[in-house]
Amino acid sequence: MPPMRQPTGLQLGQAARVVSRAFDDALEQAGGSLPVWLILLNLKIGRPGTQRELAQAVGLREATLTHHLNALDKRGLISRQRDPDNRRIHVVTLTEAGEAAFLEMRDAAMAFDERLNDGLTDVERALLADLLTRLASNAGGGPGAGTPPWAGLAEG
Repeated sequence: MPPMRQPTGLQLGQAARVVSRAFDDALEQAGGSLPVWLILLNLKIGRPGTQRELAQAVGLREATLTHHLNALDKRGLISRQRDPDNRRIHVVTLTEAGEAAFLEMRDAAMAFDERLNDGLTDVERALLADLLTRLASNAGGGPGAGTPPWAGLAEG
């Protein structure tokens, strides 16, 4: 009888927790967190037009996003103003301090990515990305299930 191998889901879950904690630590040292980084990143590229679209882009519920936006506003990293054409909509933009915080977290994220991928070839990285996407799809997430909220933001 062949030796039992660890189930893929268990191995993936354990690896995801270790990597997630390490990434959270790297962002925390830069003054942020994953949700804060994703909010600033999406604001930086100007993708979302409304708070609802920003919540969807970041992968948060609107109430959770509001909590983060309140904290970012208090820190002076964003500004929120009512849309003059539709007073129910808030337009969220980065402040100068938000731009600086974005750059610091971007540098931390890039350094972490370099460390995480140390020793992997481009072919291995592409294979890993493909495998993770397929595993997410196989788990029932459907096509694009493994696509993170920052997909496509690093290109170009």
